[in-house]
Amino acid sequence: MQGLIDKDIAPNAVTFVAHKGKIVHYKAFGYSNLAKKTPLKRDDIYRIASQSKAITTVTLMTLFEEEKFLLDDPISKYIPAFKNPKVLVSYDKKDPVGGSYDTRPAKGEITIRQLLSHNAGIPYEHPLDQRPEFKVPFFNSTAPDKLEDVINKLAKRPLLRDPGTDSTGAGFTYGLNIDIIGRLIEVLSGKPFDVAMRERVLEPLGMTDTYFYLPDSKASRLVELYEKPSMDKPLALHPNEAYRNFATSGAKTLFLGGAGLVSSIEDYAKICQMLLNGGTFNNKRIIGRKTVEMMLRNQIGAAEVWDRKDKFGLGFQLITEGSHYGDQATPGSYTWGGMYCSEFTIDPKEELILLIFTNVQPYAYYGDFVKKFRIAVYQALE
Repeated sequence: MQGLIDKDIAPNAVTFVAHKGKIVHYKAFGYSNLAKKTPLKRDDIYRIASQSKAITTVTLMTLFEEEKFLLDDPISKYIPAFKNPKVLVSYDKKDPVGGSYDTRPAKGEITIRQLLSHNAGIPYEHPLDQRPEFKVPFFNSTAPDKLEDVINKLAKRPLLRDPGTDSTGAGFTYGLNIDIIGRLIEVLSGKPFDVAMRERVLEPLGMTDTYFYLPDSKASRLVELYEKPSMDKPLALHPNEAYRNFATSGAKTLFLGGAGLVSSIEDYAKICQMLLNGGTFNNKRIIGRKTVEMMLRNQIGAAEVWDRKDKFGLGFQLITEGSHYGDQATPGSYTWGGMYCSEFTIDPKEELILLIFTNVQPYAYYGDFVKKFRIAVYQALE
């Protein structure tokens, strides 16, 4: 890690390993701000992007255990805008913003299970996503957007394929599914999404540094965001103001469960340890042991997560025997990361959780960064 900082490949890194319930490694490297040469502190706060998904999923599963819904319920039962979904058939590639496009009725309704496993045909980037009627914020917003309005608009966007299984036996279309789950949590709990998450998961776990929007007293702990689009380019300040500052500026009204949270590594380790423990942490039970087991079953059939040769459960990538991503992680381990470069791995057999955070996007070294850390941790096991 220090070598990567010395070579200007990474601005910083914070690394965390717990084995058999004890913290065995927890260290900060590099600088939270390169221009100011501010030394990184272990409790500095990072944009965790898609690592938000696991927290949102656990929040929903607390409502599942209260029998508020069934996994195969159509989402339209709770959010009527999703009734009668359509699938995109063709569009004017020369004019995706104003040209014509064709759709057909989808073969079925979108279910909650499909949303949790990215099996609904809902992407992030969409051929028509710049059209005013379909344009929604993906990862964050400094505008006065509201979750209900954003999700109702998203519901009008045609799917890229039929929900659920397709001709290959299944599908994995990674996208804005868990943001929809955030709105579902509001409907089922009768509370704003951020309040429900805090009451049901963050507060019981003692996750006091995890937020959609940082209080002023913690804003100075947010690390700076950089970009390194290719290995021959130096680290540079990220050009997107909203990506850099959404957690500390703007309207602070949109709560995106798929990508909107910031957290410290020790804070996030608490939810990882809770999952490893079968639903409990520090004598607080968040969800049941059998619910965690259910979340770790393959939900995407014959499909795979991109080129990783892995499966997906309810909220997590599942490392398989044939994994091209998990390296020494025991098959049955589970993982996910965020687009700003952060990742966790949970290995039940080894009673191990390992996390690494930095904030660079796009990051030409992303795969090497997270995988080499994991290799280093596993080679240290006796």
